[in-house]
Amino acid sequence: MADRVLSTRKSEGSDKKETVKLSVDSDQLMWVEKYRPKRLADVFDQEQVVSGVQALMKRPREMPHLLFAGPPGTGKTSIALCIAYEIMGEAWPDYTLELNASNERGIETVRERIKNFASYGDRREGIPFRIVLLDESDSMTSDAQTALRRIMEESSKTTRFILTANYSSNIIEPIQSRCSVFRFSRLAEADVVQYLKEICKREGVKFEKEALEKIYEATEGDMRHALNMLQAASTLGDISSESVNKVTGLSGKSKVADILDLAFQGEFQDARNKMIELLQVGGMSEHDFIKFANEALTRSDFASSIEAIQATAEADYRLLQGTNPDIQLSAYLATLAKIGTEVSRSKKKI
Repeated sequence: MADRVLSTRKSEGSDKKETVKLSVDSDQLMWVEKYRPKRLADVFDQEQVVSGVQALMKRPREMPHLLFAGPPGTGKTSIALCIAYEIMGEAWPDYTLELNASNERGIETVRERIKNFASYGDRREGIPFRIVLLDESDSMTSDAQTALRRIMEESSKTTRFILTANYSSNIIEPIQSRCSVFRFSRLAEADVVQYLKEICKREGVKFEKEALEKIYEATEGDMRHALNMLQAASTLGDISSESVNKVTGLSGKSKVADILDLAFQGEFQDARNKMIELLQVGGMSEHDFIKFANEALTRSDFASSIEAIQATAEADYRLLQGTNPDIQLSAYLATLAKIGTEVSRSKKKI
């Protein structure tokens, strides 16, 4: 923990910038982990959330379950891990169960892994409770959430739950009512660009301001995505508009947009093959795929297509119900191909 990097943020209620030191671990290779804050005081932006959490942590044993909701890449998981570290110190990994609910969203995970972990207390001095961190908890099925609610009630003396979600509306009301809910806002362009500048200086990488602005435009305030893109662009040399354009063309969002274009052109088989490659080889989750598909749809020529919007909503709903992702996404692409073919035919008639 010897290396540190400086960043800036606005003081609450003031336009004045204050210097913030960010903890880094020099043996981490991925910048998104290397520059992940370890303490709440190191967190970039989200001052209102940080101050609220710090107030709750003054009496750790009385701290409620927490629900962090907001856009991806805005610091939800980072703040959750900061809480674990500040409460339990270096021993936090032994007393924290971290799960990505989009991958382990079924009731079996709740009954087996989570229930077993949460049922054990700890007598060690300085460890007030265990922590279960559920990332992307809005991806959990309704049955899993119902089971989770019961476990949250039964294990409140030994365990605290921290749930993160992109959409809190997908979390059942009984769980929301048992949590203190914090809303995360999308990061501002000026703050993200300044942050990326400081990282470039720390890493000894030359950069163009316009290139950093392009990264923000491509990632839409998602700091995690922005850091990954920045590091990828740095492997090509200086951070220039050209290098950022090359990296952006390889990004997951861009690939999903290409797949939708193929589907709308009636090239269903090619679209499906690329979709399978992106999910199985590229490692993209089906929920990220449909999320990026929705974003790509709003920028496409079919943005006003009621059928395409309905197909996207239905695919998202079915995935949340725990259905087979390959079947559902293939059916989704088939529907888009049908829509595109029908539009093409109607244009030819005219």
